[in-house]
Amino acid sequence: MAPTPRVDIDRPKYDQSTYLGRVKHFILVTNPLNVFASNAELERARQIVIKYRAGKEVPEAKSLEDIWKAKYLYDSAFHPETGEKQLIVGRMSAQMPMNMLITGCMMTFYKTTPAVVFWQWFNQTFNAIVNYTNRSGTSPISQSQLLTSYCLATSGALGTALTLNRAVRNMNPLIGRLVPLVAVAAANCINIPCMRMQELRNGVSLLDEKNNEVGISKKAAFVGISAVVVSRIAMAMPGMTLTPLLMDKLEKRGFLKRYPRANAPIQTLFCGFVLLFATPLGCAFFSQRAAIKVDSLEEEVRDSIKKKRPELETVWYNKGL
Repeated sequence: MAPTPRVDIDRPKYDQSTYLGRVKHFILVTNPLNVFASNAELERARQIVIKYRAGKEVPEAKSLEDIWKAKYLYDSAFHPETGEKQLIVGRMSAQMPMNMLITGCMMTFYKTTPAVVFWQWFNQTFNAIVNYTNRSGTSPISQSQLLTSYCLATSGALGTALTLNRAVRNMNPLIGRLVPLVAVAAANCINIPCMRMQELRNGVSLLDEKNNEVGISKKAAFVGISAVVVSRIAMAMPGMTLTPLLMDKLEKRGFLKRYPRANAPIQTLFCGFVLLFATPLGCAFFSQRAAIKVDSLEEEVRDSIKKKRPELETVWYNKGL
């Protein structure tokens, strides 16, 4: 049997300099079918990745495509730095099914205070699990940081949702259906910066084209975290705007009066269908290895880089997800 071709599997399969390449990459990363992989399948993928990285022959993989399948399956379940198997609900492959359930229920049960409190709390609990599961292996999230972020995001989402529900009580029902989206957006604006406060305080590493560190920037951290907030809101927006429009149309046509029990299943399933596409499309908005012009950095960082590397016009940093 011919030896398996060698590629760098620690880089994405597709070109990350184009939006389409990033979309293809995140379709594989967020594939919800990976949630159903058995422990035996995950272990087999792990062994293939370990052997291939070590430069050994991999008889289990008959082609390069088999290597890539194993790599993306491995990445869907194991922490990239520690190698530990992740909590199943915190994996990227669980984003679509979990958000389908949560988003569908938030938009179905948005009228009563107890329902709003429960589902906003449930959503932020899920977000905390995702953030903990995907924490940095080198700079882990402390328990106090996790708890602070969780409490602030939950109270922000609840405060926004309950206040807006009161404000739009006598307005068009369609406006009321959009309240959960505003609450989710508010929570993301609180949660993500809190979880990554160390980066905002200390800055992120700036790299040259060969991944050599050339400086540390707080401005790059701010730009990167802002991009992540926009991506997360963009991921939620299609499902949380198209679904209310659909339900408003069904309500006006009397469908929901005739079949009231269809309300929750229709919203949840339609959300899932939209999220199947919105999740990778939103993740791909910005490149994870983000570029920033040296001239746009804070003065002291810019001057330091120009002194050491005057030829550098652009540097890169890890934006995160």
